[in-house]
Amino acid sequence: MRTYYLRSFGCQMNEHDAERIRALLEAEGLERADQPDSADVLVYNTCTVRKSADERLAGHLGTAARLKREDAGRIVLVTGCLPQAEQDAFFRRFPFVDGALGPQNLHRLPELLAAAVEAAQPGGRPPGFFADGPLMSGDLTARRERPYQAWVQIMSGCTNFCSYCIVPQVRGPERSRGLDTIVSEVRGLVADGVREVTLLGQNVNAYGLDQRRRGRGGAADFPALLRALDAVSGLARVRFMTSHPKDLSHGLIRALAELPSVCEHVHLPAQAGSDRVLAAMNRGYTAAAYLERVHALRAAVPDVSVTTDLIAGFPGESEDDFAQTLELMRAAAFDAAFTFVFSPRRGTAAAELPGQVAAEVKRERVERLIVLAQELALGSRRRWVGRRAEVLVEGPSRDGKGLRGRTRQNVTANVSGAIEPGAIVEIEVTGATSTTLRGRA
Repeated sequence: MRTYYLRSFGCQMNEHDAERIRALLEAEGLERADQPDSADVLVYNTCTVRKSADERLAGHLGTAARLKREDAGRIVLVTGCLPQAEQDAFFRRFPFVDGALGPQNLHRLPELLAAAVEAAQPGGRPPGFFADGPLMSGDLTARRERPYQAWVQIMSGCTNFCSYCIVPQVRGPERSRGLDTIVSEVRGLVADGVREVTLLGQNVNAYGLDQRRRGRGGAADFPALLRALDAVSGLARVRFMTSHPKDLSHGLIRALAELPSVCEHVHLPAQAGSDRVLAAMNRGYTAAAYLERVHALRAAVPDVSVTTDLIAGFPGESEDDFAQTLELMRAAAFDAAFTFVFSPRRGTAAAELPGQVAAEVKRERVERLIVLAQELALGSRRRWVGRRAEVLVEGPSRDGKGLRGRTRQNVTANVSGAIEPGAIVEIEVTGATSTTLRGRA
């Protein structure tokens, strides 16, 4: 085995895990290949939160199956949430896969590769590692893709059990990494040239709660972690995601308002605007309580960007329920919204609920969400025209005519001027679309 090809799907945590997968494979002496047909080992890091992710993976695995037929010595490995959810059934669905493991077993990837090579012999059985492992992927070495920005896992898992969500089943219960461990990692990243870190967790607002439940009364909470990182010399920016609305505390709002390095952006998934639907989702808050948090954020943190996730067509959602979601969007004045049709996941409570909404109704509703989300986003971006914004320059723009970066509000900005990537500059905003700003240094 000399080369590997890695394709990762899904959320930012999967992007973070992909950096660990690259480091593990390269520590085994494998070199990265850009195309699957030129690799000895094919690795697919999967998501299964929505049906669309499963469908995208199926297409790529079709390519892997063809390449496996052409060269029986090629090894196909699948990691992440989908094999964790299906386990033995996954191998029955994809019999050409040589080995699989779940997201809490990334540290066993070298072992999986060795076992898969052995099992690929006639009569071998593909190995699968799915037990809850002792290490989080954040404890592993990374092969980072971005020189000036880094993902930092602060916790894994979730214990909220929203009725539509499979994450607790595939990522396990909430577990927090120690504050000193995280601060040490961030100091090392800064020494390596990183200017901005993004803290990752399924619910970062719950950071430290599991430690306090286990009797560690002095364990830090999330605002305390932010304050510790703000004190790291040389760290310019701290981002985080994702925040659960029910756990968004006044202490976190104060940290956003007071700490210079913490960026003015909160991703706060609302999912719906109907109290009846929110209760069926087991979200733990009402629409009024959600809006109170948003208004408190906007009052305390000038120019804060509030982005969200919204689901169309949850079981039992009536037209009136959906209209309440549109009302919540307008009242919150979201700066951006990620919209999805409800996707039943096997093993979740919502998959068995009565009143499943017809596919054509879900599609029509999500299209209305998209239209309003783009309208709100365009208004949000246009309010920056004529003002100044701070941008971390990441590299060339897509059109090759300038540079691309992100504002503190996590908005892509296309910038003109002679600037080195990694620089943090102030720009004058001269134009806007629903997704980007344009400006000059």
